[in-house]
Amino acid sequence: MIDKIAWLHVVDGRVLAAVSRGKSTWYLPGGKREPGETDTEALVREIAEELSVSLDPASLSPAGVWEAQADGKASGTTVRMTCYTASYTGSLAAAAEIASFDWLGYADRGRVSAVVQLIFDDLHARGVLS
Repeated sequence: MIDKIAWLHVVDGRVLAAVSRGKSTWYLPGGKREPGETDTEALVREIAEELSVSLDPASLSPAGVWEAQADGKASGTTVRMTCYTASYTGSLAAAAEIASFDWLGYADRGRVSAVVQLIFDDLHARGVLS
């Protein structure tokens, strides 16, 4: 089991997604917790590192937990993605291992990881993702 946290940021029916350098599969920004970190601490750190913005810790709100086959891993290796919504300050800019970010709609479902496909399906079914 790979345990990750992610920022689920939806604006005008589109989800903020990122792609790492040398990769082609898009995912939600976030990552793994460092030892001893809370979800809030880890997500604030990861988003600052990846997208150069500051999440407002007080605004973090649980958005859901999804599990699927981990991309690029042996069959049966699952990724659990715990997602949070949050407001931020600053200007979005790709940093660290992030090559680019974009706003994806449901039509982009085939470009994202398996676990993010489940998130897209859920958001689309609820009328949040267009």
